[in-house]
Amino acid sequence: MKEEFKLAGNAQKSLTAATLGFFFGAMAISLFGPSSGVFADSMNLSPFQIGLLVAVPSLSGSLLRIPLGATVDVNGGRKSFITLMVLSVIGLIGLSLLFTFCYPDNMKDLYYVILLLGCLSGCGIATFSVGASQTSYWFVKSKQGFALGIFGGLGTASAGVLALALPAILKTFGFTNAYYILTFVMLLGCIIYIVLSNNAPYFQLMKHGFTKEESKIKAQEHGQELFPAGNVKESLRLSAKIPQTWMLVATYFTTFGGFIALTSWFPTFWQKGQGLDLIQAGLLTATFAILAALCRIPGGKMADKLGGVKVSIFSLVVVAITGIIMTLPLGWIPLFICAIVMAVAFGFNNAAVMKLVPVYVSQSVGGASGWIGGLGAFGGFVIPPLMGKMTELYPDKGYGLGFILFTIFSLLNIAINYLGMIRKK
Repeated sequence: MKEEFKLAGNAQKSLTAATLGFFFGAMAISLFGPSSGVFADSMNLSPFQIGLLVAVPSLSGSLLRIPLGATVDVNGGRKSFITLMVLSVIGLIGLSLLFTFCYPDNMKDLYYVILLLGCLSGCGIATFSVGASQTSYWFVKSKQGFALGIFGGLGTASAGVLALALPAILKTFGFTNAYYILTFVMLLGCIIYIVLSNNAPYFQLMKHGFTKEESKIKAQEHGQELFPAGNVKESLRLSAKIPQTWMLVATYFTTFGGFIALTSWFPTFWQKGQGLDLIQAGLLTATFAILAALCRIPGGKMADKLGGVKVSIFSLVVVAITGIIMTLPLGWIPLFICAIVMAVAFGFNNAAVMKLVPVYVSQSVGGASGWIGGLGAFGGFVIPPLMGKMTELYPDKGYGLGFILFTIFSLLNIAINYLGMIRKK
């Protein structure tokens, strides 16, 4: 039986599967942001409640990354990825049915139900830590930065695509039908991943009946360089003992959590803060999100060449400066230009962080990806309600005051990274 083993898939095909799967799963980042005005009107929501609503898909999408990312070190990730996609489809079905029977006249008492279904729909966002770990296991170390840049960049671009498309879908097909369309698209993404995906060679060999040592030797013959150190608990424990894991968590909280947060928050900011209409707000948000996502690709390549630490520190400096500028009443055009600069810095730093994961935590990549991807992305849930609360507390400052959070977080990250003495790579 062992002699009949034949490797299924390859690195390029698996990268394609993970990227496409995450592309569909990450759409939930923009699940409520473009339609926040509709929710606010039908349920009479405050800025804080709007901030919580647009952020809630990121709650499950971030916290589930921790245990699910670690499962890759045990099962290779394919099963975990599919589970998350199916849960997201179920959540979207629930939202679609709820809106069918309750929108627009019976929405006022459904806020917490929508939050719950939003959490379920956001499970697809958690495919990031699973796909990132899968990609790390498939690719040699010298190519991981670029591969992870493609995975994270093209995958997270879907949040921008949906931010652009959803306002048009809402206008053309109506509020309820728009969520049925999203449900169908998510189901399609799940099917595509199932058809294309394969676990890395080591995990295929283990499933085929080889011992751990035999699997490692044969997987090396297929080009695999990284191997897991233990089970889920051990993977999380080992990665948690390494100080650099927590430095990367804090840094990722600012820029990937910030990416999720602003992709959710910008539709509200452009409409209520700058007076733009739904389509204009969607276009500006989409430009920000797609650029931040795609910049992970050159960011990963630069991290391979210059080292992840240098790229990360420079990016954080840019975020700190732009965070201050975004608080000023400059008008939407200068603020949009500033948002574009911030998007580039986000993308480069996110790529640099993921490049550093296999560098510092080579024996428990899945566990580290879970901690970093999960707690880092948790910023996407925390930041929008904070920005909304600042708007409530200081209404005379408008919707821009909350951007000062990114300056504070970036400066803290820079201090932690230097004082923590991250080795230069």
